[in-house]
Amino acid sequence: MEFPQIDKVYALINEKLQTWLESSIKHLPNIVVAIIIAIGFGILANVIGKGVRRVLTRTFESKQIAELLTSIVKAGVISAGIFIALDFVGLQGTVTSLLAGAGIVGLAIGFAFQDLTENFIAGIAMGIRKPFEIGDVIEADGVFGNVEAINLRNTLVTTFFGQREIIPNKILFRNILTNYSVLGVRRLEIPVGISYADSPEQAREVIVTALNDKKYVIKKDETNVYAESFGDSSVKLLVWFWIAYPGEFNFMEVRHDAIVTIQNALNEADILIPFPIRTLDFGAKGGEKLNDMLSQKERSSPTKKT
Repeated sequence: MEFPQIDKVYALINEKLQTWLESSIKHLPNIVVAIIIAIGFGILANVIGKGVRRVLTRTFESKQIAELLTSIVKAGVISAGIFIALDFVGLQGTVTSLLAGAGIVGLAIGFAFQDLTENFIAGIAMGIRKPFEIGDVIEADGVFGNVEAINLRNTLVTTFFGQREIIPNKILFRNILTNYSVLGVRRLEIPVGISYADSPEQAREVIVTALNDKKYVIKKDETNVYAESFGDSSVKLLVWFWIAYPGEFNFMEVRHDAIVTIQNALNEADILIPFPIRTLDFGAKGGEKLNDMLSQKERSSPTKKT
């Protein structure tokens, strides 16, 4: 049995192979140059990556952010080398297809991992802006404590109650964040009440003098006492003073000692810190005391006959 088509198929394959071989030989110099370009860009990417890593490690607190940005830079340099090599060989269409495919894949990944991507971007942005550093005392979204670590996706905070809170970076990036460490100072406000029979000016002088004798008080010229309002049983005062924070003295110990100092100073000056007082008024229009009402009732009552 004869197969007449085999000769044609063989001839066609042979022709194609000869054409490819001739084309390869023709483009062999370009292929060699393209390989050299790719290798050169690979070496260049390693050199640039080492330099970028050193700079970013000094710039960012998080090593993960530094490593990520370094990898992005290296990938960019290598990709540029590959695209240049392909273009040098004459595969311009391949380069265009790769770029279009990379854009579509990137868009799909962005939609699929939107939350993850947002945290990554927020982590990188915070690494550049540096709203806080490791060891700072921050408060955000109901979490108050020391920053333990800064990662690409989240930030670890150890609260003053001994718990570790993991906060997504996008929450810290979007919401209001208070950094208690960046300025190195903190003002304490302590409310205190004195009786209406005592002078607020005298209380101010006594409290300011007592607090300014403490080592933990800084900016002593700004230590002051202000009358805040009239209470039910006292004139309400607000004591202000500054401390270094974080500093040598513990915040809770400072507040405790300040309250004790204020109480002792007022006691020594014979200034009363009153407890709540209730006055009973039995008159329909007010102003009548119980003793007066009882005396009036006794006088108006008829004398009993014996």
